[in-house]
Amino acid sequence: MSGLAMLTIGGVIVLAVLVVVFLKVRQRDLLGAIMEKRRGSARLVSRADYVEGAETIPVALALTDTTLYYENPDMESSLDLDRIDEIEYSDELLTGKNHGDDCRVLRLRAHHTAVEFLVDRAESKKWESALPPRTLGVARAV
Repeated sequence: MSGLAMLTIGGVIVLAVLVVVFLKVRQRDLLGAIMEKRRGSARLVSRADYVEGAETIPVALALTDTTLYYENPDMESSLDLDRIDEIEYSDELLTGKNHGDDCRVLRLRAHHTAVEFLVDRAESKKWESALPPRTLGVARAV
């Protein structure tokens, strides 16, 4: 292979890496904007990863008096707190998939469907205080 071909391949690889880095930084900026938008009306706002099967999707997680919002530039979802049957905090995902020691799992069950988020370990203490664990049939004030 000629030197020019090697240089071209190297340039394409560097360009691909730069595009990936740019997209990640841009997504963080957009999540930050979503979080700032929610701060005025929410009791608690933080970054989290929404777990969908084997995929983790970065989201802004916000808790108001009536609703839990999880959003990113491509998704706007929410759960009404009065529809949530169970709230758990765990070190393991339902799938058994490993995650870093620096986060905990926030698991919500509504009508036998579980929704999981990976939350920074320090932030999880705030979440547990604002959204205490509860099991079906045992009412707790939120």
